[in-house]
Amino acid sequence: MDAKDLRIVFMGTPEFAVPSLRALVGGGYNVVGVVTSPDKPAGRGQKIHRSEVKIAALELGLPVLQPEKLKAPEFVEALEALRPDLGIVIAFRMLPEVVWAMPRLGTFNLHASLLPQYRGAAPINWAIINGETETGVTTFLLNHEIDKGGIIGHFGLGFYSAFMVSKKVVIDTKSCEEGAQAVRWTSEDGMAYEIEDSDRAEEGTSVILYLNDEDKEFANMWTVRSVLEKYCAFMPVEIYVSEVVKPEEPKEGEEGEEKKEPKDVAPVLVNDVHPLWMKKPNECTDEEYREFYHNVFHDYDDPLFWIHLNAEFPFNLKGILYFPKLKNEFSSSEGVIKLYNNQVFVADNIKEVIPEFLMLLKGVIDCPDLPLNVSRSFLQNDGYVRKMSDYITRKVADRLMSEFNTKREDYQKYWKDIHPFVKYGCIRDEKFFSRVKEAIIYRTTAGEFLTAKEYKQRNCEGDETLMYYTSDEKRQAQMIEMFTSQGKDVVVMDTLIDNHFMSFLEYAAKEDQVKFRRVDAGLDGLTEEGETDVEAEKKLQELFREATGEKELDVKLATLKSDEMPAMITVEEQSRRFTEMSREWGGGMQMPEKRTLTLNRKHPLIAYLEREDGDADMRKTVCEQVVDLAEMARQPLTAERMVAFLKRSTKILGLAVKE
Repeated sequence: MDAKDLRIVFMGTPEFAVPSLRALVGGGYNVVGVVTSPDKPAGRGQKIHRSEVKIAALELGLPVLQPEKLKAPEFVEALEALRPDLGIVIAFRMLPEVVWAMPRLGTFNLHASLLPQYRGAAPINWAIINGETETGVTTFLLNHEIDKGGIIGHFGLGFYSAFMVSKKVVIDTKSCEEGAQAVRWTSEDGMAYEIEDSDRAEEGTSVILYLNDEDKEFANMWTVRSVLEKYCAFMPVEIYVSEVVKPEEPKEGEEGEEKKEPKDVAPVLVNDVHPLWMKKPNECTDEEYREFYHNVFHDYDDPLFWIHLNAEFPFNLKGILYFPKLKNEFSSSEGVIKLYNNQVFVADNIKEVIPEFLMLLKGVIDCPDLPLNVSRSFLQNDGYVRKMSDYITRKVADRLMSEFNTKREDYQKYWKDIHPFVKYGCIRDEKFFSRVKEAIIYRTTAGEFLTAKEYKQRNCEGDETLMYYTSDEKRQAQMIEMFTSQGKDVVVMDTLIDNHFMSFLEYAAKEDQVKFRRVDAGLDGLTEEGETDVEAEKKLQELFREATGEKELDVKLATLKSDEMPAMITVEEQSRRFTEMSREWGGGMQMPEKRTLTLNRKHPLIAYLEREDGDADMRKTVCEQVVDLAEMARQPLTAERMVAFLKRSTKILGLAVKE
């Protein structure tokens, strides 16, 4: 059927719709009826007012329907009698399904905005109110939702970007309709233009850009290729690139050679019209997933695993998210999520659409329903965007739980790479935490991996889970050995995010009743029961304060279960964390750490000091050495203290040799 034979029902009310109606009739299209609003009294005199569309329809000799109610049986019957093939709606009321579904080819709407921006009524008014400088129109087929049908076309912005780099643009086009006349459109600014007949013989369209002098870089093949590869690498329409190679100019003095003509290089396809994410998961192999990852992200390490997203309701969203292998602790911040709209690249890492913690991953997300022509504040408040974000979060959480439950051995192997992402996600998103908390595991110094529940079963009594941890396995090795010798597991929390994650679990996730304590934060379970010798403790405190010059040093006397360490320095957990976080964030006010020196009565050095005999200078030396050894067991000495420690150690060795 010829397009001009289609039986069209036109629906509209204001002046905005009139030019389209006149264009349809003037173009010879078969408009069999016009539907508009009923006549209503208006103005100061309350005279009966006819809509602009009705006035135009009567001038054009078209039948007019003016229903009060669009579901009224008499109106529906009158509309059916017109036997419409196609419905066209411009600036009219919301239509019930019985109306918009009646034409056999459906009903399409011309909406005065670049959807999904400014859905609903008065889009032009709202664009002006919000200070928009650019807008356009969108045509789409009607469905059950407001201004959300399948978009046929956007008109208004995309093409005119050509004038950003061009002093003139020429469009040479010929329709595929038989007997069609080719047309040439020419403009130098995008506003004023000329249209004339063209001598183009073949069907199709050529868009010719005459570049500005300052934009000649876009005539460079490598520049063109790089732009296409970035934005159009997966467009659903094949894109070929070709260039004309000019022959070399003959050198001075060379004669007799015929002048060579420029030569066209064979076109090269530069895009993949069927990207992997558009396929169904069961149609893709592991090798294809890995190859896609390498090609798109230029990462030659294989990803740990991936998630294939494929949603069709309540929105259309496809994509692939990869969990990359980390090269170092800081590479966790180098993820890239590429956002596409109908296979056209939009941007990297739009946090309003993609949950912030997912930025640690690499992947692609393609969402045709995404509102792109709006402000970020609109994105943040858009219901569809929030649903998309929640969907992505849920899919990632479900995959992590699946890996933990069915492939725990593999899960433990790549925990080192994924734990920053998981912990950051828990901190940033409460829903994500609630979904994955059972899959959070902790590596122990023995190389095992335990959940909080498993740790509690092996190490704790009562309701609360007190987890002992180390932030540096080498520096805190002595303390770790003391705990492990007593049958206690020590977990490793040695990355940048761990301090924040522990605080999150302790305060934000109170229902888990988890508390963390570093191995050098206390002596729970490491001392033997017995009465404290208060007098001896007081004397030793005075001795160590005088020897070290630390007048506020807190000294305790206890019997440790291990006789290998003469003393230990502990720092109250919360005091130390506050100091570390203050230092990390550059806080101006830093509270001094509350340090406690615990002396081991089992050790010969402490027994020697308790006897109160011997040379006073040697007793001072022993005190200094004991304190420095205890300090070194938890953290490096300052440069000044290290020099003094080395000199003192040499002195002590010299005395031992003399004896």
